[in-house]
Amino acid sequence: MADNDSDQLRKDLRRAGLSPAAIDAAWPTWWQDDLSQSPSARAELRFALARKLGLAPKPLLGERVEFVWKDKARFKHLGTESDAEREVLSSFGMSVGRLLTRAAPLGRGFSGIGAEELRASILRSNEYVDLRNLSQTCWALGVPVVHLRVFPLVVKAMHAMVVGERHVGAIMLGRDASYPALLAFTLAHEIGHLALAHVAPGSALVDIEDPIKAKEADDEEKAADEYALTLLTGSPKPEITTEMARYNHTMLTAAVTQAGPQHRIEPGTLALCVGHLQHNWPVVMSALRRIYGEPVPIWKAINTLARNEIDWSALLEDDRSFVEALLKLSDV
Repeated sequence: MADNDSDQLRKDLRRAGLSPAAIDAAWPTWWQDDLSQSPSARAELRFALARKLGLAPKPLLGERVEFVWKDKARFKHLGTESDAEREVLSSFGMSVGRLLTRAAPLGRGFSGIGAEELRASILRSNEYVDLRNLSQTCWALGVPVVHLRVFPLVVKAMHAMVVGERHVGAIMLGRDASYPALLAFTLAHEIGHLALAHVAPGSALVDIEDPIKAKEADDEEKAADEYALTLLTGSPKPEITTEMARYNHTMLTAAVTQAGPQHRIEPGTLALCVGHLQHNWPVVMSALRRIYGEPVPIWKAINTLARNEIDWSALLEDDRSFVEALLKLSDV
């Protein structure tokens, strides 16, 4: 095999649609270019990449890239993604989800748990249902939830993904947000997919865009939305009205800060509900800044929790490095 074996392999993977960042994250830390002279090392390199990226190992040994789980994901709110890009997303997500569930604590998962029941359980020890305690609940029930910082495609093309694995599943968030409420609905929505059995073991569901802003929704998406709203607010269709037709962000902040505790709805979530009903997003975003203060990278809190909950001893050393890179744990 030529000395530039690894360079050619990287080109083949990029040609198949994988992003350079995903390839770098999956590339084994033990690999050195002088190992290109060793057939066994070249084979081990390909097996390691196949395991992490969701590729078929045997074709990869023959310099051909095939995705193992290319048809295992269903996509919601499709945009301009090609079939090839969907194959990449499906196989990559399935592979990462399987790694995460292998290293998650044992738990019963969300299957069969109603939104009202889950909300009541969380409210027994919390004032609101919010992103923090939703994330903690996921891990407590054995469902890993992470925020991906490395994506399989050059263009992100994924808002969130839920993978059915074992009897629990895994949730991978992709949306960047500076305020917790913006991700709380997304996480609650993905929990709804798991609780309502929308994702069978060995399959995945990908939300390409923000469910709360989607113009069209099928029955599953509507059910997951209602589950999320019930979990966060206590009602699948919360009745929210404003006393005035026109108001500014200061007035909205004061209103949700007062009403939120009365109804046990996190004020930022309540502000988002107003935005969804009245489509006054500039006012809502300004209100969120007053509610939470300066914007911060929310992904860091999610992945800090993941770092503490993952059983790193359950992963091979090479897989540990892969997960650490995907979650950018060096920056949390």
